[in-house]
Amino acid sequence: MKRLETIEDLRAYRAALHDSVGVVLTMGFLHEGHVSLVTAARAENDHVLATIFVNPTQFGPHEDLSVYPRDLPRDLAMLQAAGVEAVFTPTPAMMYPPGSQTLITVAVVSQEKEGGRRPGHFQGVATVVAKFFNLIQPQRTYFGQKDAQQVAVIRRMVRDLDFPLEVRVGPIVRDINHLAMSSRNVYLSSDERQAARVLYHALQETAAAYTSGERQPDVLREIATHIIVAEPLAALDYVSLADARTLTEQTTPTDRPLLLSIAAKIGHPRLLDNILLPVALNTLEGATAVLGAE
Repeated sequence: MKRLETIEDLRAYRAALHDSVGVVLTMGFLHEGHVSLVTAARAENDHVLATIFVNPTQFGPHEDLSVYPRDLPRDLAMLQAAGVEAVFTPTPAMMYPPGSQTLITVAVVSQEKEGGRRPGHFQGVATVVAKFFNLIQPQRTYFGQKDAQQVAVIRRMVRDLDFPLEVRVGPIVRDINHLAMSSRNVYLSSDERQAARVLYHALQETAAAYTSGERQPDVLREIATHIIVAEPLAALDYVSLADARTLTEQTTPTDRPLLLSIAAKIGHPRLLDNILLPVALNTLEGATAVLGAE
């Protein structure tokens, strides 16, 4: 695996590739969720590239940029073992040189849920992702379903700005406790990790009600809410039941695909989790087909 440390190195490497390219964009401190995206990319492309970049513009002033977990040697070893051919590891100064003024705002789909709670977050995400797409020119890019609103923002940007690529969405990968894998899980204590299982339990119980025929959005939200607030270590932020294609909050019964998503603090870290309804959609093809702004 080749490590590309400058934009010039990346452009030269990319110019020599003449077949299809898939890319997995990461902030490092990798886990099996990232590896699953690399595996999908390898199956669908002739070449697979990855990036490792902790993007400062998507962190708020009181968020965890300075202590965000990092382990570059471990990450590089994981990417090499997974079959990545080259990894781009720029510095913030390379991605945002002095005098940079251009930011990308995806106006509607970024406003609610995570966007409402983290002002500027999705602007930072959209800007850096657009820069990587311009530099790498992939045919396909791979993101995880866990960050569902991020997927919607990126897919909207790809359509609106006519990027000639496909956004593929990998299903959530979970650990032995059914906790959705995330780099921030490292912050959890043993007791908090056990308590965090409540998110998966809430999703599963709500999905069971949906599968049994329940379609009232308020009833489905209340099932998940009741379960989470009963956990002493959980501080619920929100339970959302939204149209899976637009992420608009659902107010009436429907058989259209839905996204049930939860945000809650367990101790210090703020955890995200979700499930698509019907549950058969929680696959690479299902999530790619329905998740995102269309």
